[in-house]
Amino acid sequence: MTTTLPSLERGVMSSSTPPAPLRVTVWSEALHEQRDAEVAKRYPQGMHGAIADGISQYLGEEARVRTATLREPEHGLTAEVLAETDVLTWWGQLAHREVSDEVVKRVHRRVLAGMGLIVLHSGHLSKIFTRLMGTTCTLRWRAAEDRELVWTTAPDHPIAAGVPHPIVIEQQEMYGEFFDIPAPDELVFISSFSGGEVFRSGCTFRRGHGRIFYFSPGDQDYPVYHHPDVRRVIANAVRWAAPAAERERPRLLHSETGWFLDGDGGRDVGGDVGRGGGDFGGGDVSGVRA
Repeated sequence: MTTTLPSLERGVMSSSTPPAPLRVTVWSEALHEQRDAEVAKRYPQGMHGAIADGISQYLGEEARVRTATLREPEHGLTAEVLAETDVLTWWGQLAHREVSDEVVKRVHRRVLAGMGLIVLHSGHLSKIFTRLMGTTCTLRWRAAEDRELVWTTAPDHPIAAGVPHPIVIEQQEMYGEFFDIPAPDELVFISSFSGGEVFRSGCTFRRGHGRIFYFSPGDQDYPVYHHPDVRRVIANAVRWAAPAAERERPRLLHSETGWFLDGDGGRDVGGDVGRGGGDFGGGDVSGVRA
């Protein structure tokens, strides 16, 4: 489902012009609900539909939300879609390996350029999250209808705004430590489970110009994405991760000695960020608010 967005300069406003809405793309595999009647009953619009509804519920006219799924061409994440995305949310579980490496590189470049990324639940094993983290992102888990309490560890953080302490989720898949991720920039939430485990369930990271938030609650076997407090957290995270202004595409420049004295910015020799382009090159990363 795609929403046509107004052609407005991102991040620019005057006293008479309201800010342009955040452009949000909600991505998921959309496989469980096609294969399991109980999941389809629980999430009749798919988990991506429930997540998108939650963002719209709390952000209203502040956001324009579209969805994209695995089986669409290029997984629904074409260069054009990503160019019109300020924040991308990601949910996956069954088909991490089916996600195209080229699409992962494309998303990776956009995050480094400033696009926000919200990774949800089992998205911790997605190609894009493990690539950005540089670790296995493995953890301990159990599907046994555990009760989860989500405790706020950073009450002044924007992602925690309006969130009760704790969030009570009566039934949920257990995630436990050790969670193999780099030390988060900020730990916003930790969770405890009825079986005794604890987990770093809400973590922020910054990669390049992009802000990343990982949030663990949410599973196909439980109606977690209908939970109002979980929805609020995700909406808060979208607002927090959104870039604030346009950034130019990083370029590889050759500069003569003293270039800064005469205002010569240097000669563009092609490529992006690294010599020869590498994993960061070959794509336009402009048009993202940072």
